[in-house]
Amino acid sequence: MPTERDDVITLLEEQHAQIRDLLQQVESAVGKAKQRPFEDLVRLLAVHESAEEQVVHPASRRAEVAGEIVDDRLHEEDQAKHVLAELYELGVTDDRFAKKFEDFSASVVEHAEMEEKEEFDALRRSLSDRDSARLATALRFAEAVAPTRPHPQAGESATANVVFGPPLALFDRIRDAVHDWRTKTEN
Repeated sequence: MPTERDDVITLLEEQHAQIRDLLQQVESAVGKAKQRPFEDLVRLLAVHESAEEQVVHPASRRAEVAGEIVDDRLHEEDQAKHVLAELYELGVTDDRFAKKFEDFSASVVEHAEMEEKEEFDALRRSLSDRDSARLATALRFAEAVAPTRPHPQAGESATANVVFGPPLALFDRIRDAVHDWRTKTEN
């Protein structure tokens, strides 16, 4: 009998809850205290969306979830990558960050709700327990090799993520390691 960790939809919904929590942490923090939860959010969103684009959306198309539903989610994800990249470049202490982040947060929450309601429910109905567990495994693998920063120029298709994702992920993970090392040695 598969466990909840073997259910791809449960795994995705748990990640959506983590994203909502990090959005709230960034919104409620003040000044430089926003930095750490924002960095965690950037990493989680980049990895989550890349894996969804490689694994979940193609599975939804195979399960005959309405094409426009998947297309709408992909379009929203592409827009979010652009805004997230802008926010990252602005930095949490920029005067424009708070308003831009507030709008971004609302769109991310709306996106997650629509994904859960329209796409995930239909996908869940179409999957056997075994297929759901296989997708959960594929999702975890895709996350393990996904970029940790938004790269809007790479596109949002499964093919773009497979071609550009691993080299970008390697670069991002090296950059993350250097950043984390600097942060630890400066404190």
